[in-house]
Amino acid sequence: MAAKFELYTDKAGEFRFRLKAGNGENILASEGYKQKASAENGIESVKKNASDDDRYERKETSAGKHMFNLKASNGQVIGTSQSYTSASGRDNGIESVKKNAPDAAVVEVE
Repeated sequence: MAAKFELYTDKAGEFRFRLKAGNGENILASEGYKQKASAENGIESVKKNASDDDRYERKETSAGKHMFNLKASNGQVIGTSQSYTSASGRDNGIESVKKNAPDAAVVEVE
């Protein structure tokens, strides 16, 4: 199975997307958007920025877990990862986004 972006509406009626790896794991999730077009623009921004290592903000949570944000050229966060137990797991997640996001299909889900 190939990686894909899932575009959906959350319980609050906002549009969101998530990038899923070929194995079905969520590797990046968006914030909520009021307009569907804004979420679609967010997907395009992820595709455009995914291959640039400087766009990744590597962080450690207060609980000692590791995560990352993908930022656009203006510094705005366009996607956030899950929490990983190790820095190497987080770095593997970044590599997965770099590899999968540029060519991932967009699928609307309920």
